[in-house]
Amino acid sequence: MPKLRLALACALFLAAAPAALAQDTQRLRTDKVEVIVETLARNLQNPWSLAFLPDERMLVTERPGRLRIVNTDGTLSEPIEGLPAVSAGGQGGLLDVVLAPNFSQNRVIYLSFSEDRGDGQNGTSVARGRLSNDETALEDVQVVFRQEPSYKGTQHFGSRLVFDRDGNLFVTLGERNDLRDQAQNLGNHLGKIVRIKSTGGAASDNPFLNREGARPEIWSYGHRNVQAAALHPATGELWTAEHGARGGDEINIPRKGRNYGWPVISYGVHYSGQTIGEGTRKPGMEQPVFYWDPSIAPSGMTFYTGDKFPAWRGSILVGALAGKLVSRLEIDGDRVTGEERMLQSLGERIRDVRQGPDGLIYLLTDSPKGRILRMKPAA
Repeated sequence: MPKLRLALACALFLAAAPAALAQDTQRLRTDKVEVIVETLARNLQNPWSLAFLPDERMLVTERPGRLRIVNTDGTLSEPIEGLPAVSAGGQGGLLDVVLAPNFSQNRVIYLSFSEDRGDGQNGTSVARGRLSNDETALEDVQVVFRQEPSYKGTQHFGSRLVFDRDGNLFVTLGERNDLRDQAQNLGNHLGKIVRIKSTGGAASDNPFLNREGARPEIWSYGHRNVQAAALHPATGELWTAEHGARGGDEINIPRKGRNYGWPVISYGVHYSGQTIGEGTRKPGMEQPVFYWDPSIAPSGMTFYTGDKFPAWRGSILVGALAGKLVSRLEIDGDRVTGEERMLQSLGERIRDVRQGPDGLIYLLTDSPKGRILRMKPAA
């Protein structure tokens, strides 16, 4: 009998193993390569962004207002203390995280978040602070940028943070939805991409620095809600992915002082079905490099430059929330020449996409029990 019970136990274990494995690891075929997608970490509440530390561990933000370290084995630290208070609700909360370019010397990180401004109002802000030596707290925290004006609302905060090659910081900002017409007004930060110095204040060569009535931090305007941004590895230019309404999600290359049209022109329509603005083109307003219709709700992007997926080198990988996929865009200069949609079978809202120092792809899933997924070649 003991041998029979042991045999039965082994049989039950082997029968259950594939189901458990399927939950944590999937083998999927794409157009050019077969990949394995595995769960590295789990039980994160609506994770929004991740950044790699020099030793290949990660910082990860959770939208309710927590920042954690993710060890290389996937275990999570306790929440780091000392963060600024966030106004968590709707699309707001703790958003992006990036390391200062000289993090190895100063241990400074930057966070974007929806800040409580009092009287029920809030707005996107950026803070910097030093990660303590024992990695349990942020020290010397300072807010270096506040989007103005404040507003009572829970939508369209942006917000991605990207350092340019000169050490200035791009901050992408939403137009708060209800205030969409203000995206065309240079007197505020709504629907803008701003460029600030690392310590705060407008970068010294910004386009509207000396224009009366314009906010000096503005780099480009006429944006809706930009939740993906990355520097082109060859040109150093900023590329972004921007939410449209019903249709009209866009890839743009936001250039100095230019107007990207929202809400005057768009390739989408309002959720009610009504037309937006004046059509799809207007003199003085930029055309997108690429657009999606219907919308995929893009969030998080990276240019792939690694060796693990040589067939993808030079592509842009963009996460999708509503689309529940990763879009791989092939580019030639400033043109998108093709798209491959991947990982739909996961059924996950993809919030962020990053290339790791190891050349693998890391994804964040947007859910109350969010995961960090790692994508690697099957071979």
